[in-house]
Amino acid sequence: MNRTIRAAVCAVAVSGLTLGLSACSDAVDAVDKATNETYEVTYEVTGKNVDSIDFHGGGGKATEPKIETVQKPTLPWKKTVTLRGIMPPAVMPVAADITGSEVSCKITYKGKVIKEEKGAGLAAAAGCIAVSPIVE
Repeated sequence: MNRTIRAAVCAVAVSGLTLGLSACSDAVDAVDKATNETYEVTYEVTGKNVDSIDFHGGGGKATEPKIETVQKPTLPWKKTVTLRGIMPPAVMPVAADITGSEVSCKITYKGKVIKEEKGAGLAAAAGCIAVSPIVE
């Protein structure tokens, strides 16, 4: 829905309320920013005997991200992706080996670690899922 139509719909919805059109316009701007603004994150995975890495690579819808997969990755593994709006950054490495496995993941945004996890054992997973920094 384009901005003009959304603003008109919003104005009709608040016509009986004491909220002014400027508050509605601010809300429309906030929604536009939360759904359209892009941001970059870097995923990092380290460990031993990691079988696969699933991650949100930026495709799909913000509420239904497309999951990309890397099979038998070379470690350490690192990838920078561009996500949009409320799409959560997520990286999920999985490892399984009878001799034991170790896995750790990290998500970095603007040089700051926003999520980090570790796992170990015969079967290990370390899912790193963070809230989109756009909505914080």
